[in-house]
Amino acid sequence: MATMSQIHQDAEDRMKKAIASTQQELASIRTGRANPQILDRIMVDYYGTPTPIKQMANLSVPDGQTLMIQPYDKTALAEIEKAIAKSDLGLTPNNDGSNIRLSIPPLTEERRKELVKLVKKYGEDGKIAIRNIRRDATDAVKKLEKDEHLPEDEVKRQVDEVQKLTDRYTGQLEKIISDKEAEILKI
Repeated sequence: MATMSQIHQDAEDRMKKAIASTQQELASIRTGRANPQILDRIMVDYYGTPTPIKQMANLSVPDGQTLMIQPYDKTALAEIEKAIAKSDLGLTPNNDGSNIRLSIPPLTEERRKELVKLVKKYGEDGKIAIRNIRRDATDAVKKLEKDEHLPEDEVKRQVDEVQKLTDRYTGQLEKIISDKEAEILKI
């Protein structure tokens, strides 16, 4: 049987993970600047095994609009190029025989609006995850009330604590989302 502090700790740990997950999703959204994290989701068929680009190559940002990919194994160059071309990034890889350069074009107004919608969707998914964690924690507190015969005012106090935790992490998530939106809309 979980104690109140275990319920709170579990809820807080899960909320932190929900925020980290949302941040990771947001990092993979392309803004107007070069960022190696946009390649995180792209898998390359490397000798029959789907492999992330960052495990196969050195990624660098020579300037704000260019990503440089230097494969450790030059024979993988064509496969990396193919994976980027097939991806949903909308970028054309330039292969010079030893490296791949990705020029990050400035975003159009229409593309910026699409990306802001995507950011809001990821943010909403994160909020839903946090609310689900709140529901689980509240249910656990109420189950403890029945099993341990806790006084009603103690249960109400614990449920209020869970709500404060929820509000704190939802607030953090909203700030992360608004920062990402500002980054996308900045020209």
